[in-house]
Amino acid sequence: MDAYEEKLKRFITEHGISAEHLSFQQSCHSVEDAAKAANAPVSAFVKNVCMLDAQGNPIVAIVKGEDRASTTRVAEALGIERPRLATPDEILQKTGYPCGGTPSFGYAAKFLIDSKVMEMETIYSGGGSESSLTRLSPKEMQEANSGQIVRVRK
Repeated sequence: MDAYEEKLKRFITEHGISAEHLSFQQSCHSVEDAAKAANAPVSAFVKNVCMLDAQGNPIVAIVKGEDRASTTRVAEALGIERPRLATPDEILQKTGYPCGGTPSFGYAAKFLIDSKVMEMETIYSGGGSESSLTRLSPKEMQEANSGQIVRVRK
């Protein structure tokens, strides 16, 4: 298990989050890869789309795995100029986790959770590395990240 996974597992334990951390020998970078690794349907996954506002502050739009995040909807929800997608280097710098493994909680950011995500029973999300996942309820995720529920999907 790598240092990023260890850091996330510590956060889960220290904050009493009811989440299961799963490590695999294969990539979980894409939703399709993650679904294969976890032997779960693509519909059970969420994506954490990392963006930056004009001041460089991180915003994470959490959408179902098959959906795409809208920078326009994010801007409208926050009353800001349209944010831009963060680069992989910026994702690591701002969240402390690599692109492809970024979790839905565990670092300072403005979290926006698409309303369709909250309708799911259980979700799989980034587990800190490209070969790990977390499994938890959407309600538990929202409590862990203090996310705002708003439509951010296209």
